[in-house]
Amino acid sequence: MPEDQCVPRGDRPTSPTGDHPSTVAAESGAAGGVRTEPAPRWRRIRTTLEIIRANPTGRITLKVAVAVAGAIVVLLGLALIPLPGPGWLIVIGGLGIWAVEFHWAKRLLNFTRRHVQSWARWVREQSLLVRMVLGSVGLVFVAVVLWLSLRASLGIDVLARFMHYIATH
Repeated sequence: MPEDQCVPRGDRPTSPTGDHPSTVAAESGAAGGVRTEPAPRWRRIRTTLEIIRANPTGRITLKVAVAVAGAIVVLLGLALIPLPGPGWLIVIGGLGIWAVEFHWAKRLLNFTRRHVQSWARWVREQSLLVRMVLGSVGLVFVAVVLWLSLRASLGIDVLARFMHYIATH
């Protein structure tokens, strides 16, 4: 069954040229813009999703499964945001799960990707001093969040214990 019949046009990801991103070769190099097939793994995943979506029951089941799995991952990520670690990365991973079935999640994921990439590009263009200041501010922020988390959740005041240790030794 052709792809146009299985997946509605608005649900398929497209590149700025309108082609599926995995089917367009790089413009530079020996290929010279020649179309290539997507990697076998992605082709299998896409074919499996198309088969599931072809059946009304499968389509609903897939939507519910994706919604539940994405919600679990997003909630786990939100719970981990105050702690040092990959909280936001886990939230973005959950958004990626939702993007398999939900157009709004795909748009939000693309918006997030664009802004993170522009922020990273801006940081790379800055001088070493500015990058060191940004890194230091990030480390101080993580340390303060860790200190507040330990103090609020476990009742451990690491700063007070450290000061007491310094005073007694």
